Amino acid sequence: MNNEELIKQCEAVAGEWMTSPLYDEATKTAVKAMVESADKTPLIDAFYRTLEFGTGGLRGIMGPGTNRMNIYTVGAATQGLANYLNKCFAGRDEISVVVGHDCRNNSRLFAETSAAIFSANGIKVYLFNDMRPTPEMSFAIRHLGCQSGINITASHNPKEYNGYKAYWDDGAQVLAPHDKGIIDEVNKVKVEDIKFKGNDALIEIVGEDIDKIYLEKVHELSIDPACIARQKDLKIVYTPLHGTGMTLIPASLKLWGFENVHTVPEQMVKSGDFPTVISPNPENGEALTMALNLAKKIDADIVMASDPDADRVGMACKNNKGEWVLVDGNQTCMIFLYYIIKNRQAQGQMKGDEFIVKTIVTTELIREIAKKYNVEMMDCYTGFKWIAREIRLNEGHKQYIGGGEESYGFMAEDFVRDKDAVSACSLLAEICAWAKDQGKTLFDVLMDIYVEFGFSLNKTINVVKPGKTGADEIKAMMTGFRENRPTQIAGSPVICTKDYATLKQYNAEGMATELDMPETSNVLQWYTTDGTKVSVRPSGTEPKIKFYIEVMGEMGCPKCYDAAREEAEKKIEAVIKTLGL
Repeated sequence: MNNEELIKQCEAVAGEWMTSPLYDEATKTAVKAMVESADKTPLIDAFYRTLEFGTGGLRGIMGPGTNRMNIYTVGAATQGLANYLNKCFAGRDEISVVVGHDCRNNSRLFAETSAAIFSANGIKVYLFNDMRPTPEMSFAIRHLGCQSGINITASHNPKEYNGYKAYWDDGAQVLAPHDKGIIDEVNKVKVEDIKFKGNDALIEIVGEDIDKIYLEKVHELSIDPACIARQKDLKIVYTPLHGTGMTLIPASLKLWGFENVHTVPEQMVKSGDFPTVISPNPENGEALTMALNLAKKIDADIVMASDPDADRVGMACKNNKGEWVLVDGNQTCMIFLYYIIKNRQAQGQMKGDEFIVKTIVTTELIREIAKKYNVEMMDCYTGFKWIAREIRLNEGHKQYIGGGEESYGFMAEDFVRDKDAVSACSLLAEICAWAKDQGKTLFDVLMDIYVEFGFSLNKTINVVKPGKTGADEIKAMMTGFRENRPTQIAGSPVICTKDYATLKQYNAEGMATELDMPETSNVLQWYTTDGTKVSVRPSGTEPKIKFYIEVMGEMGCPKCYDAAREEAEKKIEAVIKTLGL
């Protein structure tokens, strides 16, 4: 399709939006401005496709148009989900859902719109009275015995975005067969099918009542409260980056016994514009700048930050030179699991049926920790819905004690079924208190892990390929890797290749065995004799292909860290060269 044809197609769809009585006047005016503008780029971007409801829900830029987040695209998603719920639970006396939202612009509007649509379809709605963390919404689904839930959030995306996360009755994001079933129903919905006029009698406002119960459950995760009592003056700096974390994380730290918590005042202001950061993503060092400045000023022990919907946590600590350094997602997950296993054992809290979960692209050092402490470790696909699946499958037989992934998410509990910055920040403070109790820092704990289990360095490379040509290039890259499996990476022979699209695993001789996974996924992994692991997968939400590289080394003592890291960085550069990146 050439550009003129595309413009005509978009103008035709936009024309329906301008003339139909089903759209409000503000929307019609904004669409008319796009149609009449000499620059057709905004028109094309807004109408060239319909924003797709995927397995994780919706995510997109806000504004009028079929490819935008607005009350009509959100309305179609909610109507489709309501139709599916009424089919699946037709025999129930009452079907109920939880509706939550974050701090973003239009989040409250989209949440109230969704609540009205659910209620118009005869579904009971528990609507949070204001913004709340995603994990609390997940908790509320199980606590209230609901069949589903949604959270209006675009997580850590830029301010122009919003999103719609759909959850099932176990509090986890939707998996098969329900994900496909919901998508089919959403795709059938036309704007005239959306029941916008709600039934107020079916909408119940919730808030502090759920907060109290949730925070008490989070507090039960504390492993060593006596240690906290001794180190209650631990100096903590926390920032919610203008988001939902401000509603619960300071309160949780106080409930755990920490009395010296300092928040960044400029970022304790609720704002969907995120005025103090370029991007509200705790993975980016820039987002922690104000928190680090405060930490230096007061000589803090730890810095922690949550993203806008408070499911991810970023952190920084002082190294052995007194310099503030960021702790990456792999290190975060590893530290959490090391502490949980080691200290549950020390406190006599292990019964022998415990298990932990990590995703396939997360550091393999976690496997070594689990092996030494004789704790079962499970690998799953990227995303906490897969960690939640392992919990569900093992419920009543084994005890989940923690799991996470490299993208700064951790879940220490089974009463929430998504990553949780509220429990993670609270547990992180306890880990720092435990370290300080021994005259150590969080950085010292990380060094202890490297000395005991070996050194590892991880790097993620994102190769961005926008547009249809980019999508074709990404597809060609994956095909090329499959048809020409590397035999060596950075000079080290490849001894294992895993192809999750075919669920086949190949040894160095090319002999194939089956991979035991719940479904296929477009992911490739290579393992070499020197312990290097490379994972490659196209992003499911962005126009890019991601390479996760992990290289292994040795670290004889904490003072050997710089040398070990320098050696590992050289090895990573060699891996990048081998892959042609």
